[in-house]
Amino acid sequence: MDLPYIWFLIVGFLFIGYFVLDGFDFGVGMSLPFLSKDDTDRRVLINTIGPVWDMNETWLIVAGAVMFAAFPEWYASLFSGFYLALLIILIALILRGVSFEYRHQNKGRQWTKWFDRAIVVGSTLPAFLWGVAFANLVQGVPMDEDNNFIGSFVSLLGGYALLGGLTTLMLFFTHGVIFVALKTEGELRERARALAGKTVIVTIVVAALFLGWTVLQHVDAPHILVIVALAALAAASLVAAWVSNTAGREGRAFAAMVFTILFAVATILSALFPNVMPASNVAANGLSIESAASGSYTLTIMTWLICFSLPFILGYQAWTYWVFRKRITRATVLASSH
Repeated sequence: MDLPYIWFLIVGFLFIGYFVLDGFDFGVGMSLPFLSKDDTDRRVLINTIGPVWDMNETWLIVAGAVMFAAFPEWYASLFSGFYLALLIILIALILRGVSFEYRHQNKGRQWTKWFDRAIVVGSTLPAFLWGVAFANLVQGVPMDEDNNFIGSFVSLLGGYALLGGLTTLMLFFTHGVIFVALKTEGELRERARALAGKTVIVTIVVAALFLGWTVLQHVDAPHILVIVALAALAAASLVAAWVSNTAGREGRAFAAMVFTILFAVATILSALFPNVMPASNVAANGLSIESAASGSYTLTIMTWLICFSLPFILGYQAWTYWVFRKRITRATVLASSH
């Protein structure tokens, strides 16, 4: 396989890692108004992701850096064309990160409430807008002869894109609520399981509509069977998450959600292939994997670097999750405040 295609897969792998890991962070943040009954509950929820949320976000930084180095034309067209949407995501991520750090300053109930609201908003906006962005990539956007996006922010908010945003929003919300059930005990764990049982049904319906629409848009693609197979695997994994959650097997339910996100993103990437940014007006104005890629020398150096660095990154992250594997309880949170 040529290096540009290998690096397309690597970029896809990095975004899958980001959506899996920061996805449940988004879900936990969005769940604050639905699962917590008091400030102690909210502290428990935040503590479930406290040791890992910033590490999870680094996957986005790495994915962006790799895209810049391996596909500079794609990076330039994407970040200039989707500038406003990506800026909103960045501001939301900063707002969420600041809120995690400052809500614990003990400056009064109103202070804490404002930062709790910021966590919810800072989790909801990226969860929705990432789906909008990737749906637009799959569907194609208007571009000129120089591969510049010539639409507007409003033109990115079509029906398919909004459904994509709703799909990622519900996937991440359900993913996060199941993570809460996996990481807590007592009433909060039971509330999380009950809420996940409801949200996963809505997620199944929304995801089925989005994946079905995606398949219908690419019925003429030569690799349509691959797209259909990946979409079916995503649907099966989501149903498995529902069954496992109903049975009280949070670990299996969380693993099933991981595979759901993996296969859902893989469906989007396979629908995008062999392009990275197709044009909806004139096909020749779009960017393919080969036309957007860096030179072979650059990609060869990057391949050697990632072969050496990626195992260390994965090992360190696995070790971190192992260290912080214990469940969080109200008792431990209350004890830490004294």
